[in-house]
Amino acid sequence: MEPTLVYDDDCGFCTRAAAFVARHGTVELVGFAELSPSLRERLPPEYRECAHLVTEDAVYSCGESIERALAETELVPAPLFGVFRSVPGYPSLREWGYRRIANNRGTIGRLLP
Repeated sequence: MEPTLVYDDDCGFCTRAAAFVARHGTVELVGFAELSPSLRERLPPEYRECAHLVTEDAVYSCGESIERALAETELVPAPLFGVFRSVPGYPSLREWGYRRIANNRGTIGRLLP
């Protein structure tokens, strides 16, 4: 099973970010509006709060979903994320960054091509 990035397909910025990841890696994309019942069952109750990467064995949410999705691309060497995860405070910083971008995606989306 290919990893599946579940994202807010009602958000232009989110849709462009998901397409960027899929273009550079082996990730299937599924928008919130296209969720199958079986995929929806694997997501947390408040799934609309952030993106999720669903694999055979796990579901990663919010900042960790984007990190894991980027690790599936050719853009960043996957072992680099292992190094990041060993840095004290990295998970909190990753989630803080994800939240800042998510909370300002309308503004950020207008700034990007």
